[in-house]
Amino acid sequence: MTLKIVLISLHHPELMRGGAQQVCYELFEELRERTDTRPCLLAAADESHSTLFKPGARITGFDGREDEYLFLTHDYDRWWHKLGDPLLVERFVEFLETIQPDVVHFHHFLGFGIDFVSVVRRVLPACRIVFSFHEFLAICAADGHMVRRTDRSLCDHASQVRCHQCFPDHGPEDFLMRKMWFMRHLAHVDVYTCPSRFMIEHYVAWGLPREKIALVPNGQRSYVTKSPRAPGPRPRNRLGFFGQLSDVKGVHVILRAVQILRGAEFTDFRVEINGEHLQFATPPIRAEIETFLAAEARLPPAERLVIYNGSYDVSQLQTRMARVDWCIVPSVWWEIFGLVISEAWMFGKPVICSNVGGMAERVTDEVDGLHFEMGDPHALAETIRRACTEDGLWQRLHDALPAPPPRAEMGDGFLRLYRGDPAPEPDDVAASATRAAVARPR
Repeated sequence: MTLKIVLISLHHPELMRGGAQQVCYELFEELRERTDTRPCLLAAADESHSTLFKPGARITGFDGREDEYLFLTHDYDRWWHKLGDPLLVERFVEFLETIQPDVVHFHHFLGFGIDFVSVVRRVLPACRIVFSFHEFLAICAADGHMVRRTDRSLCDHASQVRCHQCFPDHGPEDFLMRKMWFMRHLAHVDVYTCPSRFMIEHYVAWGLPREKIALVPNGQRSYVTKSPRAPGPRPRNRLGFFGQLSDVKGVHVILRAVQILRGAEFTDFRVEINGEHLQFATPPIRAEIETFLAAEARLPPAERLVIYNGSYDVSQLQTRMARVDWCIVPSVWWEIFGLVISEAWMFGKPVICSNVGGMAERVTDEVDGLHFEMGDPHALAETIRRACTEDGLWQRLHDALPAPPPRAEMGDGFLRLYRGDPAPEPDDVAASATRAAVARPR
């Protein structure tokens, strides 16, 4: 029997880059290659992509590709996470009735609404519903990052009073009602998934039943297209950042660390910044990044410590990774998984990361990477100096790098859940994800 699966995605990764949509599309491609599954992708598209739709259309095919569709979302309430246009709900119902899936897998609810889970249960009562968390948006109204707006410190749990402090325009009772609203709809889910143990513990503390949460690490296909040349002896002093340029990704922490090192007259290193979406940074952080990069660009090439390469596609990862020795992940939120960590491992690059959350869970300090105190540019500066100067450090960490979780293993994990089979124990998943070493230049 061919299992029909609808994958609900935040965006299509070709229209808007991001980890959640990239993972969803990787899963879509993996399931499409199997003979016993028929996946269908439905990705939210905002009004900036309305020209892709015929007038009046709410759902349309994407670029003539089979089983890939866009859902034109608008009038979206970001507090309650629901749509205000009833026609969008009607078109979603028609879509479900036409496809008649055996499984609906929510890789996100943003752009659709958390109440769409209840819509699926009402329209297809026998359908199996799987729900993957990619951040803490159900718990935290502050973009799901669990970073307190009062002092930018990390938040380890939600409460009516704490949340009210971040959002003084909403009374404590609003947060109680918000949680009840989410719990009402999430109750229809058959199984939840998280990509890290750290994330599971947060959702259990919030109130979801532990027995209904499975650990499925985010998997990716290999982006390695050719074996790079093994480099000769040289300093390992080239560092790279890959990702979005928003506040929580911590690019500003790197730039402050560079300033500290420059002030200390340590300049035997280079940092390459690869990423986009600076427009999503807050005005102060955006101004800081723009000012730094503009000043750097005015320096003679030999004096530049930071190079901004702009946005990139996964097809460009090999070329850009080849130019660096280390990958810096300086996020100032919990970063529940960090696809860039997998991508760094894929190309044999040890990771320097913040010492919290999913980053600290995946990267073992002094074994296969280095930690530094989250948000502390002085700590990062010292770690960069050490990475660039300590003999044998890079090679020791490089030789211990684990294999990134493969896409096929992710597909197997989700298929077990689709079929209602017992999920593997978290320790078994972790062992499987790290048991093999990837081929990498020595």
